[in-house]
Amino acid sequence: MFHDLQLDVSKGEFVTIFGPNGSGKTTLLNIISGLEEPSSGEVLINGKKPKDADVGFVFQNYNESLFPWLTTIENIAFPLSVKGVSKEEQLRIAEHTLSRVGLIDSKDKYVYQLSGGQRQLVSICRAIAMNPDVLIMDEPFSALDYSTTRKMELHLLDIWQEQKITTLFVSHDIEEAIFLADRVAVLSPQPATIKKIFEVKLPRPRTLGMFTKPNFTELRNAVLESFEYDS
Repeated sequence: MFHDLQLDVSKGEFVTIFGPNGSGKTTLLNIISGLEEPSSGEVLINGKKPKDADVGFVFQNYNESLFPWLTTIENIAFPLSVKGVSKEEQLRIAEHTLSRVGLIDSKDKYVYQLSGGQRQLVSICRAIAMNPDVLIMDEPFSALDYSTTRKMELHLLDIWQEQKITTLFVSHDIEEAIFLADRVAVLSPQPATIKKIFEVKLPRPRTLGMFTKPNFTELRNAVLESFEYDS
């Protein structure tokens, strides 16, 4: 599935992975997170194997990580309780994280009472509240409409900017991949390797107005050309 695939990510860096369908993007994330074992090679997170590291994972489908019988704040606090964090600290962290994304007023609601975008935000808050060594995100906004996706991206960048958690984000949206990232890694078709890595020199904090800037358009065209060539 992969051939000589090498990628180094610096602490606190936000890297997006962009590639064709079937190139193994989700499998790559599963290997990095320790959910799957590589047939060869190795993955190291701060010098540790994935299963020995603290990895946060946000899936495409929030139903895979949220518990419907818990309230919003209880969903975020749950993994903290598993780690032995005190009840008082659980609530402090959960409330702070919800406040950052404008969901503090929904803290006592259950999952079914939230919109799709809100549920995915709770899923993200849950992963980030753990302050993991690395945050892995597998197309978390792919089921949302355009407007909601842009709002979710801004919320994500807001809390990432505060904590600077090392983040790997798979996207099928070329504009999203550029907008979020410090670097964009473009995968080839199988056997997948990294065809090219683009540095995103847009200033932070990012704003939606950047989508129309000439330097954004130039970078998008360059990434698209790399993606389309021999794919």
